[in-house]
Amino acid sequence: MEFNAENILLLGAVLVFCSILISKSGHRFGIPSLLLFLIVGMLFGSDGLGLQFGNAGQAQFIGMMALSIILFSGGVDTKIKEIRPVLTPGILLSTFGVLFTTLLTGFFIFFISHWTGLDIHMSLVVSLLLAATMSSTDSASVFNILRSQNMNLKYNLRPMLELESGSNDPMAYMLTIVLIQFVNSSEAGGLQIFSDFAIQFIFGGLAGFGIGKFMVWINNRINLSNTSLYPILALSLVFFTFTVTDLLKGNGYLAVYIAGIVVGNAKLINRKETQTFFNGLTWLVQIVMFLTLGLLVNPHELISVAPTALLIGLFMMIVARPLSVVICLMPFRNLPKRAWTFVSWVGLRGAVPIIFATYPVVANIEGADQIFNIVFFITLLSLILQGSTISAFARKLKLDLPIEKTGNEFGVELPEEINSTLEDMTVTEEMLHNGDKLADMRLPKGTLVMIIKRGTEFIVPNGTVNLHIGDKLLLISENKQE
Repeated sequence: MEFNAENILLLGAVLVFCSILISKSGHRFGIPSLLLFLIVGMLFGSDGLGLQFGNAGQAQFIGMMALSIILFSGGVDTKIKEIRPVLTPGILLSTFGVLFTTLLTGFFIFFISHWTGLDIHMSLVVSLLLAATMSSTDSASVFNILRSQNMNLKYNLRPMLELESGSNDPMAYMLTIVLIQFVNSSEAGGLQIFSDFAIQFIFGGLAGFGIGKFMVWINNRINLSNTSLYPILALSLVFFTFTVTDLLKGNGYLAVYIAGIVVGNAKLINRKETQTFFNGLTWLVQIVMFLTLGLLVNPHELISVAPTALLIGLFMMIVARPLSVVICLMPFRNLPKRAWTFVSWVGLRGAVPIIFATYPVVANIEGADQIFNIVFFITLLSLILQGSTISAFARKLKLDLPIEKTGNEFGVELPEEINSTLEDMTVTEEMLHNGDKLADMRLPKGTLVMIIKRGTEFIVPNGTVNLHIGDKLLLISENKQE
């Protein structure tokens, strides 16, 4: 059965529904949800239930839209105060780490292509191209796994890993595009390659920062009558950022990520509505993206590349990624070796490498189908071996920390323009020493009790209400002026 205008909504709904149900069961066993979405796509695809989808260009377009949203949302959740202590190592990992991984893996692929009996025959440039498509850690996978498992890590490793995974896709994308140009054009030289890199970085960074500032400005001043339109406005500007930057020959992925950081660290009207919208949309596009890529692959073709892909994948996990991490983190002596080991293991591959592997297919590079299948196999291997063991590995290395409490148990939030803070407090026996009425509580000046929760009952407070041990109080207090 093929997708067409009559059945695409039905088939899409069934695929998404089945993916969510299966991911709920898989989460109990520590299996990454994104891996399950890929598998569902494969089960419904040409070698499974027979859904036909083989258009690499359409998959690339879907991936481009999805990555724009995922990277923007990841940027919004990236707080400057959290990444400031790890800014330098994070940027080194996302740039030079990607480059070193590409070089080490590329030369290894070239070696096994010419001096082993494996069924792979690639030139050095094509070997480097294959390595480049897999050189970045996947932001969707890393964000999803770290946050779904509520992982907190010592030595600021979590913000560093999220910074790396959110900002290294542009470097891998640039390497992929430049190497494709090099394969297709004998005129491309070192100066041209360096020029392309510089233009993509500069225009991508400037466009992302400038449009991000504009997004904050227009959001806070447009004064829309319907608050539901604010997230739609932001979404339109996300796509505008990517496409305009791409037209200017800049890096669109870098631009949307930087725009997200700018928006996420500014005061924003209706932030809660916008974040809720993008959280749900991010999950939707992740599911659609992984399902699409699962449908695109022909599983029986993975069998022929399995020995080669297994060897390359293990080399990346055991040699290339660890060596790249050691080189990048060597100047930072405050990080213990076990932190280096953990960072090396969190070199997750996900949808991004598969999407980048469609670029050689669309560009008609010789051996592109083999590149795509190898990348797909290695992504499955990475999600199974690395994605399923991250939390256990963190505990084994004694890098895990208790989860910090965020928000309050009442689920109440205040707009940013209100200069106040909400927090909850549980009444103890010691607090009732001077009396059990609310008026007897010695609360700090400028602090009021908004509501009392007693079991499943909510009580609007006044000074004469009697408090019980175990009551939960929602407090509002003024922020001190700096």
